[in-house]
Amino acid sequence: MKSRMIAPGFVEDALDSLRVKGIDPAPVLRNVGIDPESFGPVTNEQYGALWLSIAALSGDEFFGLAAHPMRPGAFRLLCYTVIHAGTLERALKRALTFLNIVLDDPNGELRQERGLAEIVLTDQFGPRSAFTYRTYWLILLGIACWLIGRRIPLSRVDFSCSEPANRQEYHQFFGAPVHFGQKQSLMAFRADYLKLPIIRDEKALKGFLRAAPANILLRYRHDQGFTAGVRHRLRTISPDSWPDFDAVAAAMRLSPATLRRRLKAEGQSFVAIRDEIRQAEAQRLLRDSSHSVAQIATALGYTEPSAFHRAFFKWTGMTPLAFRRGEGGF
Repeated sequence: MKSRMIAPGFVEDALDSLRVKGIDPAPVLRNVGIDPESFGPVTNEQYGALWLSIAALSGDEFFGLAAHPMRPGAFRLLCYTVIHAGTLERALKRALTFLNIVLDDPNGELRQERGLAEIVLTDQFGPRSAFTYRTYWLILLGIACWLIGRRIPLSRVDFSCSEPANRQEYHQFFGAPVHFGQKQSLMAFRADYLKLPIIRDEKALKGFLRAAPANILLRYRHDQGFTAGVRHRLRTISPDSWPDFDAVAAAMRLSPATLRRRLKAEGQSFVAIRDEIRQAEAQRLLRDSSHSVAQIATALGYTEPSAFHRAFFKWTGMTPLAFRRGEGGF
């Protein structure tokens, strides 16, 4: 598992759950290889070990952030609750029911609107901290991506609370437009992901749990196997010159039927890989370049700007111009 660096602000947020109980965090930090006197970004392995240590000391895997504690072992039970769900939609509904019973507040709900799936969190007594919502979505998204064997690109992440001091770290962590001070807290992604099948079993789950929670701190990567081969070939070519599926299969010395079967076994498809690359590139160009929407559509391989508009709206629930104006941007 590759390491990812976790910002020190998130470490401090986690340590607050010890401080409110009068527990000195210094020994805990030392035990997981973090200098309590002076530390910067830590690896996801260190943060995962810290999370486990805090849960053991506090009796809460959710850092004391909810109405009721998430007792040690609850995450493991949550995973077994969803492993046989069949589809991502059923898995998320089961996970939300589980978390609603365990945590009580905040309360999560799955909604679908304008082609987007939204995980909406509500609080009985007003907004909680940004770290609370980050932790909730981190748990849910980490499990969801692993179950289907692929990263779920987020369209937006809204926080009902005011922006924290480490605001930019939230943008970097989610890799999607992040907004604070919203009417409700939600995490949104394309609704068609809900229909994807669960490709894991209980044997695979044992390995996943051995690496948790360090593994859910990574933005799930699907850069392995045949998926990696397809993604690599598409990323080295401009989208307006992309080869068709048969040509990609031939370049990989596979028959189209074999490549299609291998991708399906990894929870992927050629169309989905192509769309994910286009979505990420579209958002980058709209945010960071001065190209017109028509120019971006052409660069992404669309023969008509209207086709790009329809695709972008399907991905994000907003138009390219709305995204560029900041209604869906940073």
